[in-house]
Amino acid sequence: MSDVALFDPTQLFLELDEVTINKAWLKSQKANTSASRWQTYLNRLCMMVFLPWLKEEQNQSPQTDSFQTNYWELINGSAIEVGDAKFLLVPSEASDLSEMRVPQEWVDIPSWVADYYLAIQVSVDDGYIRVWGYGTHQQLKTNGVYNHSDRTYSLTEDYLINDINALLIARELCSTEVTRVPVEPVSTISATQAENLIQRLGNPEILLPRLAIPFTLWASLIQNESWCKRLVEKRRGTSSGIPDRGSVLQWLQAGVTNLARELGWREVEFQPSVVGARGIATSSQEGITPTANVALAKQIQIDKSPYELKILPLDIEEGIWGFELRSLILGGNIPAGFKLKILTEDLETFEGNEDLATTAVEKLYLEVALESGEGLVWVVEPTPDEYQPEILRF
Repeated sequence: MSDVALFDPTQLFLELDEVTINKAWLKSQKANTSASRWQTYLNRLCMMVFLPWLKEEQNQSPQTDSFQTNYWELINGSAIEVGDAKFLLVPSEASDLSEMRVPQEWVDIPSWVADYYLAIQVSVDDGYIRVWGYGTHQQLKTNGVYNHSDRTYSLTEDYLINDINALLIARELCSTEVTRVPVEPVSTISATQAENLIQRLGNPEILLPRLAIPFTLWASLIQNESWCKRLVEKRRGTSSGIPDRGSVLQWLQAGVTNLARELGWREVEFQPSVVGARGIATSSQEGITPTANVALAKQIQIDKSPYELKILPLDIEEGIWGFELRSLILGGNIPAGFKLKILTEDLETFEGNEDLATTAVEKLYLEVALESGEGLVWVVEPTPDEYQPEILRF
């Protein structure tokens, strides 16, 4: 890093050691194209060295969204939340530091908007990242230039502040600073339209899917984490191939869709029981005063005997859901050897994801705690007649 002394001393330089460089490169290999792998790599490098520095400077833990590793396949930029402020790291290898270019998604999608946008030069060969300036969302929208060719906002160095310490001090001394301006809400698209776009843009020969369709359509698709994940999987060729049936929560709020009804799902009333944590199998009835509620139910057949699988919204605010399997024969039990399992949408297991009947029991039961948009696949052993795996999203 001998050349660092030649640069502006107010700018922040952080060293890239060989261990960090190699680790970031190895973790970036899932990306589909050489360009997306390099983009993922640059963003990983920035996060791996900038986060520890920021944590030390702010004396608090910055929050990041693990899902954004999917965005790197498609869009440049890394979001970090510190207290009530959101930073957006914009890495680039460019030696020309006359302007910062920010993808439109980070400026015009309301849920993606940041307070501060940090221009970062990454020099792998010289072993450092350089935070050479920052600006606000308000500056990008007011003083920035929109570039139609690559759908970015550019802000020249005249509007950028070089010293990131000025940002940290400003946040302490002037917490009421206006950093954002309102942006138009993104229009919604149907699940069918989203599926068509995923199939079309999932073709890896389309090198820049973000530029292949109008921005309004792209923003509607990409702001949905489920659709974004499926698009990335499609481009990588790693999709499980299991159909995504839609949002269980939306079914409970707006009614079961025609497709869900055709697949056997219906609404039923239930009495809530205990609320537990992710992957805890339990048959306890303690902890909650029963009140009428609505669940989803599906009838299945195993060895010509009828059973019912229920999905119970135990605590929607906390993301607690129950899965229950019972016999539909009056007085009937679940035979010994039966198993109820819940898998991630990638068909992976997790701790406590199954309940096994070691003897005949009244029911099999699981409770899981889920993040919004998370998908699960239910499995019953022995396999029900005409069973088709399905991803249910919560």
